[in-house]
Amino acid sequence: MGVNMDERELTEPWEGVFITPRPLSHTGVLVLAGSSGRVERDRARLLARQGMTAMSIRWFGGPGQSPGICEIPLETFVSAIDLLESTGVCRICLLGASKGAEAALLTSIRDPRVDGVVAISPTSVVWGNVGPGRDGQQRPYRSSWTWKGQPLPFVPYDDDWTAAEPANGPVAIRGWYERSERTFADMVRTAEIPVEESRADVLLVAGGDDEMWPSLPFAERLVARRRTAGRTARLISLAEAGHRPRLPGEGPAAASPRFLYGGDAVADAELGAAAWPHILNLLRG
Repeated sequence: MGVNMDERELTEPWEGVFITPRPLSHTGVLVLAGSSGRVERDRARLLARQGMTAMSIRWFGGPGQSPGICEIPLETFVSAIDLLESTGVCRICLLGASKGAEAALLTSIRDPRVDGVVAISPTSVVWGNVGPGRDGQQRPYRSSWTWKGQPLPFVPYDDDWTAAEPANGPVAIRGWYERSERTFADMVRTAEIPVEESRADVLLVAGGDDEMWPSLPFAERLVARRRTAGRTARLISLAEAGHRPRLPGEGPAAASPRFLYGGDAVADAELGAAAWPHILNLLRG
């Protein structure tokens, strides 16, 4: 659909992009990348072309931020919601992938302004840090997130795990997460994401061949928690898809020299296409 858009760069308090369609939309969407740390410009533009106000921010690794995903304040995303709200949008949604999905779910629980969450390749528990904190240290493990200055309970990683693939090529680390949950089983319960506490509409998108972490079992747990509490969550899945579903208009995800993500270009696009109408319905409300 043809939509006129105004796009501006954000520099304070974080790097990002803010895209406003003309005419103004009643929906504002905060788009969050995962552990790549990038600003999701193309995905934000994709949503803006659908007539939504869309923004994406760099939430770690930028000026004044933790270099890794270590004790990131959830208030970062609350501040972004403040900016969205200031434009006059009536419906506020979060769309995140992987660690960005973790952030989106956790933020929706704490900020009642969030009306909808799209969590792509989500987790059902809070995990330990990925990369160093502000002190430059990666160990001992700390929570990925804080709220009001307090770290959220988390599951650490079992460093005795070793990848089955050769060390000189990209590796699948799904087994690391699965083993860590078994090793630290006594910590899983308190680290579970209480998604049933979110008043937002929840849509989960997950591939059964995810080699980064077991996002489909995680998503199924989230659905079960919502259902037990008398709330709903929709899950769109495809057994053959991997960690990086691609939405219509997005090309195949680039190969990584470090990680195997599972799936393939066809399956990842198929899952994105299946999820797309449900994503638009949730965002538009």
